[in-house]
Amino acid sequence: MEARLTLAPELASIVRPAVLWWAGAVVIEHEPRLDPLLRDAEYRVRANPPSESAEVRTMYKRVGIDPTKTRPSNEALLRRVRKGQSLPRVNALVDIVNWCSVEFQLPYGLYDLAQVRGAVTMRLGQPGEEYAGIRKDAVHVGGRITLVDDEGPFGNPTSDSARTMVTAATTDALVVVYAPAGTEAGRLGHVLDTTASRITGIAGGRETARQL
Repeated sequence: MEARLTLAPELASIVRPAVLWWAGAVVIEHEPRLDPLLRDAEYRVRANPPSESAEVRTMYKRVGIDPTKTRPSNEALLRRVRKGQSLPRVNALVDIVNWCSVEFQLPYGLYDLAQVRGAVTMRLGQPGEEYAGIRKDAVHVGGRITLVDDEGPFGNPTSDSARTMVTAATTDALVVVYAPAGTEAGRLGHVLDTTASRITGIAGGRETARQL
């Protein structure tokens, strides 16, 4: 598979995806080394709560989605932590991505590359397109920002698909940051550097490619 994500022209002025292609990770379902790191992240969010990202909300509005009804994943995580709840614990890679998402207030997607088929494109979903969500019913992506491969849609900045979800069997992963188009390259570089550093330190493996 070519390490390349194609952005459809209709989204060029709306989204600026930042992407990591990762190989050789070891995914543990409950990684104890993350416990103090996530507790510290939650403490900092509660002590100095960031506001919801206006830029991400605007990104949703520009494709006709009300972000107060269909929340970006970063905002859903932020609201959870501000209410006194912990970040969800799923497995090492998912937990790291959620940590980065709540800290940077950008929606992330995380996908098992072994389950991705062919070329990857970010585009607007077509009428009637949907996929089976993770622990939920069908996710409808018509008119929404979505990732698609040769088998169809598999991700968006609110919730991802069961087909490509990362599990303890995952070794190679695709990390996608759904950043608003106006996000500066320097900021996105820092976001990817931090994300890669955390994955290396906890799950191992190596970055094989990136896009900004």
